[in-house]
Amino acid sequence: MINNDVLRRVRYALELKDQTMIDIFALSDVEMTRDELLPLLKKDNEADYVELDNKLLGKFLDGLIIYKRGKQENQPEQIKNPEPLTNNTILKKLRIALEFKEEDMLSTLKLADFELSKGELSSFFRQKSHKHYRECGDQILRNFLQGLTLRFREQD
Repeated sequence: MINNDVLRRVRYALELKDQTMIDIFALSDVEMTRDELLPLLKKDNEADYVELDNKLLGKFLDGLIIYKRGKQENQPEQIKNPEPLTNNTILKKLRIALEFKEEDMLSTLKLADFELSKGELSSFFRQKSHKHYRECGDQILRNFLQGLTLRFREQD
């Protein structure tokens, strides 16, 4: 999935304002101005579009975890030595930031009319070397982000 889409969808689902987004980036030691942020939020066919790289999206998601849950005194090694950003990692970081349990993840996917078993879901969070590890496809991540939008924005 395109990193800019992930950023845009998370922003929309959680109703994050420009300044909040800038603050979230700052929590992971990324200085961002509004003029730098706005091109990242554009679609790839719009003028002034700037592609969001994996490192910057990873930093945003790390900042989102801190924004939602608070800063930990002893950061885990994973944050000090980040793993490569994949759909699995994006899903894992969103799960951590939103403090979602397995049932929350499944119900969020169900809101987007996407059924998944507990076993299939847990396979996305396993180590890559585990025999039951499975790659999270774009469709699953897209449906999860759509479910987040329905979960958080449809409450009004």
